Amino acid sequence: MVQEKTFIKALKSPKEKEAAFRELVRLYKERLYWHIRKIVLNHDDADDVLQNTFIKIFKNIDHFKGDSKLYTWMYRIATNESITFINRRAKRYKISSEEVQERAIENLTTDVYFEGDEIQWKLQKAISKLPQKQQLVFKMKYFEELTYEELSEILETSVGGLKSSYHIAVKKITAYLKNETL
Repeated sequence: MVQEKTFIKALKSPKEKEAAFRELVRLYKERLYWHIRKIVLNHDDADDVLQNTFIKIFKNIDHFKGDSKLYTWMYRIATNESITFINRRAKRYKISSEEVQERAIENLTTDVYFEGDEIQWKLQKAISKLPQKQQLVFKMKYFEELTYEELSEILETSVGGLKSSYHIAVKKITAYLKNETL
């Protein structure tokens, strides 16, 4: 914790900010990329959202109060940027955010960066059928193995509500996958 406070101090210092920020990017770009990628699904879109996330972090680091861990604050920004990206795309094409996700799933099979097999594709398709919040909770818990406490900080939701969302998401995904194999 002392190390994080020192790092945050460097990020807020006009003399140390750029070097500290380069280190922040080096430390977190891969984790944030994969977090974003699991939400937006497309490599190029994830790169764009990641860049926007780091711009927002750089511009707003002075407002970081330290009430949460730095990485949960950054995950919150990345999550919000990802949702904003999906919602903007939906608005631009005059479709729902769920339809944006469904189109992204359909495009996974032609994405050279997608390394999953048919089972992984079916799982992604099942996840895309969930409401946006359940998708987020499921992806962050299942793929990123975040604790409910970390999810609570990132999504600003109660642990109990998150457990319920995850449980419901698992039931819906299981039911969808069973119907797909029949």
